[in-house]
Amino acid sequence: MSRKSIIDDPQHGNKAEAFEAFDDIPTNPNLTRTIGDVINARYGRRDMLKGILGVSATTALFGTSAIIAPKQASAMSGKGRYNFDELTWGNDETHHIAAGYDADVLLRWGDPITADAPDFDPMNQTVEAQLKQFGYNNDYVGYTELEPGRGLLCVNHEYTNEEVMFPGLGRQDKQDFAGMTKELVDIEMAAHGGTIVEIAKDAAGKWSVVRDGKMNRRITPLNTEMTVSGPAAGHARMKTAADPDGMTIIGTLNNCAGGMTPWGTYLMAEENFHGYFWTETRDAEGKPDLSAQPQAASMKRYGVPGMWYAWGKYYDRFDIDKDPNEANRFGWIVEVDPRNPDARPVKHTALGRFRHEGAETTVSKDGHLVIYTGDDNRFDYQYKYVSAGKVGDDAAANSALLSDGTLYVARFDEDGTITWLPLVHGTGPLTAENGFNDQGDVMIDARLAADLLGATPMDRPEDAQPRGDGTAYIMLTNNTRRTPEQVNAANPRAESSFGHIIEIKEANGDHAATTGTWSILVKCGDPSIAEVGAQWNPETSANGWFGSPDNCAFDADGRLWISTDQGSSWGKTMKSDGLYSLETEGALRGHSKLFFRCPVGGELCGPYFSDDSETLFLAVQHPGTDGTKDFKGFERDSTFEDPATRWPDFADGMPPRPSVLVVTKQGGGKIAI
Repeated sequence: MSRKSIIDDPQHGNKAEAFEAFDDIPTNPNLTRTIGDVINARYGRRDMLKGILGVSATTALFGTSAIIAPKQASAMSGKGRYNFDELTWGNDETHHIAAGYDADVLLRWGDPITADAPDFDPMNQTVEAQLKQFGYNNDYVGYTELEPGRGLLCVNHEYTNEEVMFPGLGRQDKQDFAGMTKELVDIEMAAHGGTIVEIAKDAAGKWSVVRDGKMNRRITPLNTEMTVSGPAAGHARMKTAADPDGMTIIGTLNNCAGGMTPWGTYLMAEENFHGYFWTETRDAEGKPDLSAQPQAASMKRYGVPGMWYAWGKYYDRFDIDKDPNEANRFGWIVEVDPRNPDARPVKHTALGRFRHEGAETTVSKDGHLVIYTGDDNRFDYQYKYVSAGKVGDDAAANSALLSDGTLYVARFDEDGTITWLPLVHGTGPLTAENGFNDQGDVMIDARLAADLLGATPMDRPEDAQPRGDGTAYIMLTNNTRRTPEQVNAANPRAESSFGHIIEIKEANGDHAATTGTWSILVKCGDPSIAEVGAQWNPETSANGWFGSPDNCAFDADGRLWISTDQGSSWGKTMKSDGLYSLETEGALRGHSKLFFRCPVGGELCGPYFSDDSETLFLAVQHPGTDGTKDFKGFERDSTFEDPATRWPDFADGMPPRPSVLVVTKQGGGKIAI
């Protein structure tokens, strides 16, 4: 499948849908012994494909709760850990929250975040304004408290949708970006990156932005200087004409999920960076011709150049013909100190280069920093990082932990064990004979290193959330490219549209362990359709099951919450994306309830709970875009002038605006308690 065929396919009504389809194409050439093969070997291929499990397999997946009779489970359902009235599923122009809760819009694309920022004017956008306004497509949300009722919100801005962002422009990828000017490209760049903004709660318990907050700022790929740490710092493959030392990078991009460190810094994950790179060197079919590129094998494995933006037309650093090393400078984890606007963000190369979905942190039994991070591509891998030193009280010293440690990649075995394989130069095949001259090469080409180590190709590993007891949950969103011959124990379904969730138990309850066990918590999708092969606790209602788990979070009580990203495939479920509570323990293990749902075309990101669990931050990105042809009564692609919804303003002439919402319990108190 070529880029042009994806762009021209009428099924992909907006650029984000086309980008997703392109992202569906695996770049991993090693598709033997995938996670589907492992799951098949563990649980039995025939039963998995049919969605039918025997008692022993069901118990392995869910514990004894899965075989409790519905009547008995019903009697026990009141003992669930989530106390709220479940929301009814559906899809319409606005958002919905469970009864007894408020979901207030806190920040919208274009809202001023500095005292001197202009009000948002969608018809007269400028780069100068956007650099002082909230960015586009808000994804990860983090929060660090300054004092009770006041703190800093940290938000990623993943990408832009030109057709609903700018008036009169339409799909630019279909027009070879003919309408994109340097001014529009600069606005796009200014809308990427991240936002740090002070927020405060009033006497009535309502949150609002502190416009004159001294720490308020934007971080963008247009003008934010960053430094480099770790094995690839100053590496020959990180040097460019503009940065001959390989130590200073302008900006970060495609920041998807992320994390907060124990010492209060903010981790930004760079995901689909490949899409921003350009080339004029193309073959007869219009595909990038990499034959003259010295790093062709690496570029192909990472999908560079994707050519989903026109930035390379105006900035040489995004054109691989003019600056081939620039692509090596993206695909990292970026650490930002939200409390120090003068501190340069740091790209930590010890955490490897790939399409990072997130960077969720925890501390091992003896004090080492551990970070779980997935490579969000079909048939790519799950990783974790363990620091050499231990977390202490000195924030500067703690930051150095991200530069000195070991990156591991996961191998899931049929017997239910997991082995974490170290990506260390000189270990096994990671030698000069195989193209790795030093540890910098290993980190720059972490995907190629993981290929050689025999990691397990996964069904799009997105967010991974560790719990303090050595347990971690891995969100596997979907993989419609997996064939029946490629199913395995850890990726059990061919053409999986709905994904599944894996539970990892690290050895001795220690997140720094290099071995552990794994099982499947739930297989997502509609349990009433046999061929889907879904597996839920039998007491899960028609409202409670979901597809395509994406981001997740624990609240202060250790309860797991899941947000979904179905993309344009929501028409297969007819449910909007939303937030679900998911039981992980006891008789109701595998039971899910719907708490919040998005407006049509929107994806739910975040979520993030305050330390007291009385505030929940949610991010709705690209409202009114995905799958709008399936939206009854609209049934066409959204544009700036004609969107499927004008959420959240619902004002004539105002386009849909990605927004962060703040959820609180009416009358106060912990959420779902």
